[in-house]
Amino acid sequence: MSPEFVGQAAQAATVMKAMAHEGRLRVLCYLSEAGELSAGELTHRVGLSQSALSQHLSLLRAEGLVATRKEAQSVHYRIADPKIRALLSALHDIYCPDFVVGQPAESHCER
Repeated sequence: MSPEFVGQAAQAATVMKAMAHEGRLRVLCYLSEAGELSAGELTHRVGLSQSALSQHLSLLRAEGLVATRKEAQSVHYRIADPKIRALLSALHDIYCPDFVVGQPAESHCER
């Protein structure tokens, strides 16, 4: 195995580990769908407490999966890398093929 392959495998494992929590995956799915959401909007949509969401967003940001933009006192989050968006799109196609963007959260994929 080449050193480059080993490095790429380690990077992929880090991304997958960050996505391996249901709450973080929901955050990423909502961001992928909406493009950008404030922390308050995410709290409402994802259904996590503010402190739990904050911890998940901190980890996702530290791992480079999300980026932020501050506007007044609000922090807005978005997917940081097109590769992450492509990975989320592939997961969506596999696990939620019948989901239509804009449906209420209750009708999101439940597998």
